[in-house]
Amino acid sequence: MKGTEGIRKIAAGLGKYRYVLLVVLVGVLLLAWPAGEEKEAAAQPEAGRDIFQVEQLEKKLEKALSQVEGAGEVTVVLTLQGGPRQVLAQDGSAVEEGERTHRETSTILLSKGSGYQEPAVLQELGPVYQGALVVCPGGEEPRVKLALCQAVSALTGLRTDQISICKGK
Repeated sequence: MKGTEGIRKIAAGLGKYRYVLLVVLVGVLLLAWPAGEEKEAAAQPEAGRDIFQVEQLEKKLEKALSQVEGAGEVTVVLTLQGGPRQVLAQDGSAVEEGERTHRETSTILLSKGSGYQEPAVLQELGPVYQGALVVCPGGEEPRVKLALCQAVSALTGLRTDQISICKGK
């Protein structure tokens, strides 16, 4: 009986201060709310994101190419000529000064509210690959080499002379 009396006293005390506790709870939730995630994501360097995407594509290629008959366990290394980039919307004007023409361009910004602006993106271009290396135990067999080369070419847009297939351990 002593346990139930203690619970009743606590419940009565909580009922008395329920609005105070509600305000404190709302305050704690607001403090824990993730603030500024969009701004932090936008502020991350593009290079870090590019590296992650290339590594992710390499892993996907390794998994897919390992399924080719006779290839075995595959390791893929891709090199980039240029990473993904964005084409931004721009506004321009030209002023003629005698024989010379002076051009001015400015990037168009979109307002996201609260004073936050970001450039208007017209197009997002993927990375430009420079070459690929594929290492696998079946890399010396012509039929496996051809299948792997065609698969890498189809997925990356590389020419076959930019893809090297080597026999691994």
